[in-house]
Amino acid sequence: MKKLALALAATAAFAGQAIAADMPMKARPMAQPVAVYNWTGCNINGGGGYGWYDIESRQVDPVTGAFVARQGDGGGRGWMGQVGAGCDYQFAGPWGNWVVGLTGDYTFSDVKGDHLGSPFTSWVGQLKEDWSWAVGGRIGYLVNPTFLTYFGAGYTETHFKGSAYTNYITGLPSAAPLPFGLNSQQYQGWYLSSGFEYGLNFLSPGLFLKTEYRYSEFGEKRVNVVNTAGTIVSAENIKPFTQSVITSLVWRFNWGKTPVVAKY
Repeated sequence: MKKLALALAATAAFAGQAIAADMPMKARPMAQPVAVYNWTGCNINGGGGYGWYDIESRQVDPVTGAFVARQGDGGGRGWMGQVGAGCDYQFAGPWGNWVVGLTGDYTFSDVKGDHLGSPFTSWVGQLKEDWSWAVGGRIGYLVNPTFLTYFGAGYTETHFKGSAYTNYITGLPSAAPLPFGLNSQQYQGWYLSSGFEYGLNFLSPGLFLKTEYRYSEFGEKRVNVVNTAGTIVSAENIKPFTQSVITSLVWRFNWGKTPVVAKY
């Protein structure tokens, strides 16, 4: 009886293997194609965001530049819009994940804040950064064919409007003997940036979304405080620092180019 049971078990095992051998093998899933894109080409972009500044200032002699009174430190914040253009180059071969480019943009802004005036007694004005522009370069790394992370640097200039001073105790316009305020001024400096750019393929193969953070530092300048008759009342040494976060839509003019295949 035991032999019969063993024989039946062995037969069943071999039969199962035979049936399994006769069954068709499941085909391996087809490899999904890797999306490829060529970043070499030029683009235009436009968007908006938020910015803020910090200003270091001190009252100085308008002729000699010698320090006169205490130093001040003020800031402002507000919204901004930006338009720009650029060109990129994507390397081929083992360096296919790397992209370098040139960029330029113009920013119109409403970034403003209170500024303690000179002479530093009871005068306050509003400093407003109303525009800036920048040119520079960037280097980026492709996380996948349509997602670029990058760092940038370059040259920039910004402009602050003039500021009429009022007495922050009485709220009345300054008068010594005529109302006075800080002249408008343009500043030159440098910037560092970082950001990402992502392809909106579901909308259009040429449309991308870009978000960039930028830090800018400008050279110190002596700015005169004048009254309405044009007479110099005092002067201030002013050094601005600005920061911004801008999100833009980017349109790339590089359709039809041979895609670059890189390792992701």
